[in-house]
Amino acid sequence: MAFTNASFGLAFAIVAVMYAVVLPPTRADFPAPAPAPTNDGTAIDQGIAYILMLLALVLTYLIH
Repeated sequence: MAFTNASFGLAFAIVAVMYAVVLPPTRADFPAPAPAPTNDGTAIDQGIAYILMLLALVLTYLIH
């Protein structure tokens, strides 16, 4: 049985409808990227505290 233009058109329409129904739900919408982390200064304060403690340790060692 040979395909006629009408049966080919019908087969194409069925395949097109199937793609239109099946493919859109499979596309994942990616969520928005997370906001950049904000620095509230605690890491900087902690770094300064570590440096001051190390300086105090070195000075104490040198004095004794």
